[in-house]
Amino acid sequence: MTEVSAPPVDVAVGILVRPNGDVLLGQRPEGKPYAGYWEFPGGKVERGESIFAALQREFMEELGVEIISAEAWCGVQYQYPHANVRLHFYICREWRGEPQSLEGQAFAWQGSVAVSPLLEATVPLIEWLDQVR
Repeated sequence: MTEVSAPPVDVAVGILVRPNGDVLLGQRPEGKPYAGYWEFPGGKVERGESIFAALQREFMEELGVEIISAEAWCGVQYQYPHANVRLHFYICREWRGEPQSLEGQAFAWQGSVAVSPLLEATVPLIEWLDQVR
């Protein structure tokens, strides 16, 4: 008998890129799966919400940052033990505000990514990102 996975959950993910090429990574807070792991910020797309609208909402809720524009970059589907996710990555070079820790999470601007551990679905994107920065 084959195991049937749940339908994927759509997740909007933003990669804030500063003019010098640094990107913002956030650390998953306590109480969430993979607490302590680093990832690009974002969150689940709600029913009836566009992916870009979800990106804007999540960045405002989590970091107090207003996303002005973003370019759809790539999509990755990943099966974690706790969830099947479809990650929609956006490159963001235009936003208003400085990131704040509104959910108690740590965050860090990274030139060459030095934080660890990275969330599994994030790892291959770091190499791809080096090509577009």
